[in-house]
Amino acid sequence: MTAIALLLASPLASGCGLSTETDEWDGWTVTVYYTAVESYHSGPTETVRGCSDLECTDANIEIGPLPEAFVDVVREEGAGRITSGDHAGAYLNWSYDVGFWLDTEPRDTSGEALHPFESAAADELEPGTRLRLTGCGTVDFESESACSRFSAATWTIGDEFTPGLGGPRHLDVYVGEENSDSFTEGPDFVTFVNATLEPVGY
Repeated sequence: MTAIALLLASPLASGCGLSTETDEWDGWTVTVYYTAVESYHSGPTETVRGCSDLECTDANIEIGPLPEAFVDVVREEGAGRITSGDHAGAYLNWSYDVGFWLDTEPRDTSGEALHPFESAAADELEPGTRLRLTGCGTVDFESESACSRFSAATWTIGDEFTPGLGGPRHLDVYVGEENSDSFTEGPDFVTFVNATLEPVGY
């Protein structure tokens, strides 16, 4: 799991009703993570080895030559869908404590399936904690529509950051598969700074 490149926020526009009250749910940074798709990455390849399945029945199979750019994103984001070769259609998952493994779904570091606009990660919150984004903090005009989409979701903590990449008041939310080679320039690749969260069901 990783914090990914940020869409810079403008200090001139505030979005989605950020509360001025200071408490444990104010002042959060909200970033996104996603599942890479091999077909959107090209260039030199590398041989990837890892577990044959979630249970790691075979711990050192050759998963195949895959584009280095794709493999790099999988290491950053945690999951990628393979679109070529013998394992086309399978998912290449990665965790800092396991390495690579083949799977039928993108998963978090605890082995649970990831669900777009539901799954989330944080270092300070208990697994199963459910949250909503009630204030997007400072956003630029291009992110205002994203604020509405992200605020409509209920996020459930089931994951944590790769050690060293999280930190206090940092929420990473899962947005699904990349859908173009310019995904990181698209409307779902955003960062909300000084955001406000609200626990659900408390």
